[in-house]
Amino acid sequence: MVPAAIFTLMIGVDVAGAPFPFSEGGAQHLWFVLIALQLALWLDRAVDVGLSRALSHRATVTATLLSFLLRALVWVIALLAMLDNLGVNITALVASLGIGGVAVALAVQTILSDLFASISIGLDKPFEAGDFIVFGSVAGSIEHVGLKTTRIRSLGGEQIVCSNTELLKQTIQNYKRMQQRRIVFAVRITYKTDVEKVAAVPGIIRSQIESQTDTRFDRAHLARFGEGALEFEAAYYVLTADYNHYMDIQQAINLGIMLQLQAADIALALPEQILHMPRDAAPAPDARGRNPIGDAPAAAPA
Repeated sequence: MVPAAIFTLMIGVDVAGAPFPFSEGGAQHLWFVLIALQLALWLDRAVDVGLSRALSHRATVTATLLSFLLRALVWVIALLAMLDNLGVNITALVASLGIGGVAVALAVQTILSDLFASISIGLDKPFEAGDFIVFGSVAGSIEHVGLKTTRIRSLGGEQIVCSNTELLKQTIQNYKRMQQRRIVFAVRITYKTDVEKVAAVPGIIRSQIESQTDTRFDRAHLARFGEGALEFEAAYYVLTADYNHYMDIQQAINLGIMLQLQAADIALALPEQILHMPRDAAPAPDARGRNPIGDAPAAAPA
């Protein structure tokens, strides 16, 4: 590289005692500029290599943005140091850069907010491309995390584009990282069932849950005297995050419970309403003296 070559040449000239083409002050400035330039090149390369290794499994956009910001910072500091060493008053320049930076930041604060949100997503990794997430009323798979927006493919097939800042303000449920799924479901039987048969229902539910693979039984109880039925509540864990596999297991459990209840002569409760009417509450006759329920005339008052 050119700085290294000039640096080596100056060392050779100094060691050989040859006359230097610059004055002593100019030589000192040149030494500083070369050293600062070489350090900036090394730091630039170190930032590039270090981030590529540290963020090798992270979002590419985040790694690129961080690399650009850090390398820009290195070169700005190196340039200001060289100008200061050469006698340039950088106070006004730094003040101007500060004021200009504040003005630019205020003008593009929304864009900068999304940029830093993108960096936060890349470093903290609340989700990655391919993860299935739910936030608010949106449910879908992450397709791409960009500098300003994140693109999500919803269950309906349409693409949803969300600002990174607004996305991080939400409570996000990441279902891809779910290790197990807890399921609670209910079974309702009629009040006409004998007590002995009622007591056997939790065991029937448990046997069906434990007969399935990738499940762990939690509990099964007669939970409440419901409206029109005895309600049993059961809970178990599915030891996988696959939703389709969970539905297959739940279907097998439901069918097994139905078969065992049928074999034990236990009837599932149907939604029904029973209306009790007192017999002395006869409807009033109409204007022609006929009973509105039937065609027979209403009884004459005694």
